[in-house]
Amino acid sequence: MDFSLTDEQKMVQQTVRDFVKRELMPLEGDVLRNEREGRPGIEPGKIRELQRKAKEMGFWGINTPEEYGGANLGPLMTAVVSMELARTFVPFAFGGNADNILYYCNEEQKQRYLIPTINGERRSCFALTEPGAGSDAANIQMRAIQDGDHWILNGEKVFITNGNEADFAMVFAVTDVEKGAHGGVTCFLVDREMGWRSDYIHTMGEWGPASLYFENVRVPEKNILGKLNGGFNLGMQWIGAGRWAIACRAVGVAERALQMAIDYSHTRVTFGKPIADRQAIQWMIADSHVEIEATRWLALYAAWLAEQKQDNRHASSIAKLHGSNMVNHVVDRVLQIHGGMGYTKELPVERWYREVRLWRIFEGTDEIQRFIISRNLLRGHVKLGEAL
Repeated sequence: MDFSLTDEQKMVQQTVRDFVKRELMPLEGDVLRNEREGRPGIEPGKIRELQRKAKEMGFWGINTPEEYGGANLGPLMTAVVSMELARTFVPFAFGGNADNILYYCNEEQKQRYLIPTINGERRSCFALTEPGAGSDAANIQMRAIQDGDHWILNGEKVFITNGNEADFAMVFAVTDVEKGAHGGVTCFLVDREMGWRSDYIHTMGEWGPASLYFENVRVPEKNILGKLNGGFNLGMQWIGAGRWAIACRAVGVAERALQMAIDYSHTRVTFGKPIADRQAIQWMIADSHVEIEATRWLALYAAWLAEQKQDNRHASSIAKLHGSNMVNHVVDRVLQIHGGMGYTKELPVERWYREVRLWRIFEGTDEIQRFIISRNLLRGHVKLGEAL
């Protein structure tokens, strides 16, 4: 049982870490200032410039198959890269990627949607959640009614990431009421120009999702992604791929925040001694480190299972549940260690505090993860003490 990274994997990890320190962290002050003034943290033009620099280093399409020009690093290295990128709150992602379910496009759809998305020419959003169907994804109500060689969509989607920026959406709608959600939902590729509109949803964090509105939006039958009435499985594949990724991001954020707390504890003096000498502070640092390390290995295990083409759904739920709670605990302690300064907008701690609270909600709430984990155990799908 070898837990070490290969030399090549270590090189990739260090290269990404250096890129984050050299190119992204220097922008953090500008991001905080822009967000305070109500502007985007970083302009799209600057993101494209950074993505070009990363591409020159070979970081383009880290999850994208080589046939589409990607690096195809695989789930395990994607996990490592995600941890490194999350060390900064600068909103950056390597270019050259597309949603995993877009690879179900047929050849004609690939030319209109998949390849332009990989090339950065188009932008997608995943539209499943509705006002009455969040964690209960099987309860979606949006209808799609067939009219000749078109389908007419009516309904609303909410909390859609990239919904305000996307020029097309992967929209899930009920196409066969009698079959229910699991057998009667279809995914449609719907261009914005077909008639849907979006509104910005203001949140306590910097995440700005959208509400999407569909009023008699006509979508040609050729825009069905995958199979008719096969949309629910596609939706679950999209959601499943994001759960262990959240745990990876949690590790990166928590490590960066904890390092800030460690550094601050050496310089902040109370009653003649640095607070690093205070047991109360030491205990918070120790507990945070233990929780971070536990999350790291839970996340890497889920990624490793995916790399081995094994079912990682149970492991992903464990990693997501533990990681999203861990990062909230750690950031809360880090804010406490910084005292009043941690509560100000001069430091990113309060920003993280607001941002990571969302992670216990999206991609499946804490309660949904506990339901999945307990159901697997109670039904005997997972045996205690046995490797998955």
